Amino acid sequence: MKVMIIGYSGAGKSTLAETLGKYYDVPVLHLDRINFLPGWVQRPAEDRDADHKAFLENNKQWVIDGDYSASLFTERLELADRIIILAYSRWACLKNVILRYRKFKNKIRSSVSDGCIEKLDWEFIRWVLRDGRKKTRNKRYQNIINDYPDKTFLFRNRKQLSEYMKNLGK
Repeated sequence: MKVMIIGYSGAGKSTLAETLGKYYDVPVLHLDRINFLPGWVQRPAEDRDADHKAFLENNKQWVIDGDYSASLFTERLELADRIIILAYSRWACLKNVILRYRKFKNKIRSSVSDGCIEKLDWEFIRWVLRDGRKKTRNKRYQNIINDYPDKTFLFRNRKQLSEYMKNLGK
């Protein structure tokens, strides 16, 4: 099984990736882990993409979470058996981000690079509420649904995702 998880910041992509990785017993790649250096410094795109490509080449099955449309996005779409889009409301995502911050304050989550201490600042809040929701992203999601209708699953809230998860083994 190859599962690509994309969606808005704070929707729960990494948590879902961990859950599905365990369920299918496959390796998980969190794109945030290969995109950042310590201190949330962005890695050079060539380095990130080389690690991303190596992961795809070295694993027959996988779960990958993160949009990163500039990093082998089309390749992931083509290879994936399932494409999951988490398109929760901006307020649900903000709530999740705040809860995540409380849980991991001054810690490093397993889904991010070593040295990337959990933070919550106005720049990220603005990204969650506004900047990360540009029309181009919404259009990209709609194009994916149109281009890959048989393998794309769009969830607008946790309840929809929970129903999907209950029916996974059926």
